[in-house]
Amino acid sequence: MRSLTYLAVTLLVMGLAFWAYRENYRTQAAISSMAQVQREIGGLREDLGVLRAEWAYLNRPERLAELVDLNFERLQLVPVESTQFVGLEHVDYPKPRPAEAIDDAGDDADLQEEQP
Repeated sequence: MRSLTYLAVTLLVMGLAFWAYRENYRTQAAISSMAQVQREIGGLREDLGVLRAEWAYLNRPERLAELVDLNFERLQLVPVESTQFVGLEHVDYPKPRPAEAIDDAGDDADLQEEQP
């Protein structure tokens, strides 16, 4: 009976050792994959910094003013003035339709679809 217990314990230890070995390699592969993703993220952040610097360079007010002056005849861009803005009370919003008109319109549309 002891030999059977020793055999079972030995097989259990070997099984656990195999499982630990596999888990170790899976963990190493996951760490390697994560390191690669981290490097990729770092590269993309560097690219984003370069793109932001280029955007800031291209959107300099002096450069944009020169472009507006060069293309004035074609674009006719003028500076924005405070007199171009109005209050909300001057905005003409569309008036909502009454509920009856919406229901009647829906009924008429249903009738038109049924008739060939």
